[in-house]
Amino acid sequence: MPFVRTAVIKGTGPQQRQRIVDGIHQALVDSIGMPQDELFNLVVDYDPEQFFYSRTFNGVARSDQLIVIEITMRRGRSDAMKRELYKKIADNLGARAQVRPQDLFIFMHENDYSDWSVGSGKFAMELVQQLGNTSAV
Repeated sequence: MPFVRTAVIKGTGPQQRQRIVDGIHQALVDSIGMPQDELFNLVVDYDPEQFFYSRTFNGVARSDQLIVIEITMRRGRSDAMKRELYKKIADNLGARAQVRPQDLFIFMHENDYSDWSVGSGKFAMELVQQLGNTSAV
């Protein structure tokens, strides 16, 4: 279950936020096989005077609309899967939210099941994963 924290410049409207979240989410579904109903994305604002960054680091021309995407998920995805994820995020946000790929700064934290509690204060390894809505027979 990835947890995503997305930082956008203050003043980003609700529709744009939704398009950004949807684009990131679909990239996770398409590239790492995340179930469709595993959506956890905390969108936060930053004031321009609170975030200092290089506009030219590594030859990338960044604007004042930089979006920071921080993904925390269970360890085990290959470099190829991560590369595909980053590309799909950039493609999706370009197409859905008109975000320049140069204005995306993405990084990942990996950990293990023992580092999660996803509900009811229970150790995640003790819970059976529920996929979507199921009905009792």
